[in-house]
Amino acid sequence: MIIGLTGKNAAGKGELASYLKSKGFVYFSLSDALREEATKRGLEHTRDNLIELGNELRKNFGPEYLAQQINNKIKQQLENYNKKNTIKKINNLNNEKINNNENIVVDSIRSPFEAKELMKNKNFTLIGVDAPIELRFERLRARNRVGDAKTVEQLEQQEQRENLNNASNQQLDETFKLSEKVIINDGTLEELHKKVDGFLKEIKN
Repeated sequence: MIIGLTGKNAAGKGELASYLKSKGFVYFSLSDALREEATKRGLEHTRDNLIELGNELRKNFGPEYLAQQINNKIKQQLENYNKKNTIKKINNLNNEKINNNENIVVDSIRSPFEAKELMKNKNFTLIGVDAPIELRFERLRARNRVGDAKTVEQLEQQEQRENLNNASNQQLDETFKLSEKVIINDGTLEELHKKVDGFLKEIKN
């Protein structure tokens, strides 16, 4: 299965992704693709710099550009996985159980065009992660990452800029509407993990 994650800043996408990684999911992130490009350009990895860079890439190469880069990585990952499994089946002298599916999680989907590009993958499910803004702000303060908002009002202003009705910009609200499943992360990590486990059981059934 391939799970995509979308949601506003500090909603808990990273925690959810980390939990899936602990369960053996291969991790990809559109934000990592942006950070790689920012490093090449010598840009500091602030939120504003990454947003501006993402908007530039979408404008120059198409709104689904970042997702296309991730799809290329997913394709390569699955090809490598299938090759390894084929070799295991041929050399399976110990009757080792072989999994038939590669599990992948894709983080930081911020545009409906990115979401739709990733939806071209078989067995893809988009999950929206949400939490009250006051709680998300407290998480930002605890995280203390460069470029994070210093007040709730500043966070609201940042999120307004992330919802411009322009194909080259982030459109978090429109992307969130495409979610097939929504997880409200307003409790403890243990509660979040239980919600994720319940969702995984739904998919498998």
